[in-house]
Order: sequence, then C-alpha cells, then structure tokens
Amino acid sequence: MLVPAIGLGCMGMTEGFGVEIYGKADEDEAIATIHRSMELGGNWLDTADIYGPLANERLVGKAVHGNRDKYIISTKFGFEIDDNNQGTWAFNGSKAYVKKAVERSLKSLNTDYIDLYYLHRLDKNTPIEETVEAMGDLVKEGKVRYIGLSEVSSATIRKAHAIFPLTAVQTEYSLFERNVEEEGIKATLEELRIGLVAYSPLGRGFLSGQFKTLDDFPATDFRRKLPKFQGEQFQKNLELLAEIEKMAAEMNLSSSQLALAWVLAKGALPIPGTKRVKYVEQNIAATRVVLTDNELERLESIIPLGTPTGNRYDEEGMLSID
Repeated sequence: MLVPAIGLGCMGMTEGFGVEIYGKADEDEAIATIHRSMELGGNWLDTADIYGPLANERLVGKAVHGNRDKYIISTKFGFEIDDNNQGTWAFNGSKAYVKKAVERSLKSLNTDYIDLYYLHRLDKNTPIEETVEAMGDLVKEGKVRYIGLSEVSSATIRKAHAIFPLTAVQTEYSLFERNVEEEGIKATLEELRIGLVAYSPLGRGFLSGQFKTLDDFPATDFRRKLPKFQGEQFQKNLELLAEIEKMAAEMNLSSSQLALAWVLAKGALPIPGTKRVKYVEQNIAATRVVLTDNELERLESIIPLGTPTGNRYDEEGMLSID
C-alpha cells in the first residue's frame, strides 16, 4: 500500500465522546483543511467509526465526495456501537460485528470500499484469529483493500499476521511516547515488513509548543485529564519541550516540524491531527526536513528512550491497550 509520508488525522474535526476532543469543531474549516491537504499531496485521511460516533466518517465522506478515487481513507472499528449509533464502551471483534461495522462505515463514508481498515482495539473476549479472518474476508469481497491493527502487542501482531497479512499497525508514537520501541513492537513490525503508523506524533499537541498551562486548553478538552499534562509531570515535560524548541529554532523549524521529522527518520508514518489549513501546510512541509545522524543524536539526548513523560491515557484508558 503506497501512502504519502504524512497522513491527516481527522479525529478532532468533529465533536464526540461527550467532549470537544481538541477544542471546538468547525465543519467548513475541517473540509477546507482536507482539501488543502490534498492539494499538497496529503491525500491520506485517518478516521474511525467511534469518532462522533459516525460523525467523523460522515464529514470525511462529505469532503471527498466526487473525488473518492483520489483519496486514501483509513478507518477503524472495534469500540462497539449499538443500533442507536451510540458507543457502548465495550470492545467487539467478533465475526458478526466485523461484518456489521464495515457496512455501517461504508454507508457513513458514502463509499463502496475502504483503503485501510483497522481493528481499533483488541477485543480480549474474541480470539484475534477470528477477527482477522473476518477482516480478511472483507478484502476478498472487495469492501476493504488492506487491513491493520491498533495498539497491540508483538504476540498479537504475529498471531494476526499468520492468519491474513497485516499492512499496518497504528499506535501512539512520538518523542514523548516510545513504548513501541521499549516493548520491541517496532522491531517486530520491521521484521514482518508491516508499516508503523504513528498517531499523536506531536504528543497530543504538546510538541507544538502551544500549551504551557492547563488554562491553554478549552474547558472540555479531554487532554486536561491526560497524565502528560498533570502537575509535576507537566512541568518536567515543559522543560524537555524548551530544549526541543531551542534546537528547532536553530534549524529554522517549528517544534512540530522537528518532531515530525524525527518520526519520519525513525521509519514510521505520522498522521498528525489538525483541523486548520495553516497547520496542515506546516506539517506537510516537515517531509522536506532530513535530519542528520548528529541532529538525531542531539534530539534523542534531550529526551532519551525511557524518559518518563506520563502515560498516554488515564488508568481506565490504559486498560484498552494490549
């Protein structure tokens, strides 16, 4: 599967989960951002059925209408959605639910195929072999072109890949979140030649340098509850960020661009989320930045592997990770 070096994460373009995920959503601005991304070669969009639920897929479907074949659309399933289109907060990877979820996503996206279909989270009550076999059937039926998993262990990846070839595994990966290296997951993906897709490559926006206190977030922004942005850990992370910003300024880059260039240099494909044209332009420009070995070494000396920066989710959220 051929994709641009940087994709566009669409989650923040709609409201959902009962909160403003990344501040107030604006549909017109979001669609303009998708179109501008396409103009710059960024035709790879990432969404999920649970974002909304379904509102995000519908927005993406609206944005690409009339030009569907020019876009690469990734979406995800696995957070169970009931017949009233409400999230139950259970995980469902059963064969029956795979069939149900894909039809709903196809309808929401207003398309007859999905380029890359991920299992959003592992359903620990369903064997991964059952889920992946059902996903493979979707490929054979032409409803899906490629399949992937999200936030899974090396053991799960190996079991799944033996049933049907995985094209990608999506996980949080950034200078502030390197668990996939520590757990050997990145090495497993390289061995099996499966792509690593990095969501939140800017550390939930931390590496953009826009957030210096909790007051910088809208009152309902879910990041207020994330460990990275809490108390003493927040202050320690700000100190790390200051050094990264200093290096970026010396290179005439934004801290976001330096952070994205690092992800690219590590062989992963970042999908930074934004709903604003100016940021998608800035993010795509990061593909032109090639870090030298010395620059990589300096950056990783600022925040070495194993540096505590706070878990990616609160305690309940961490339970969803394999």
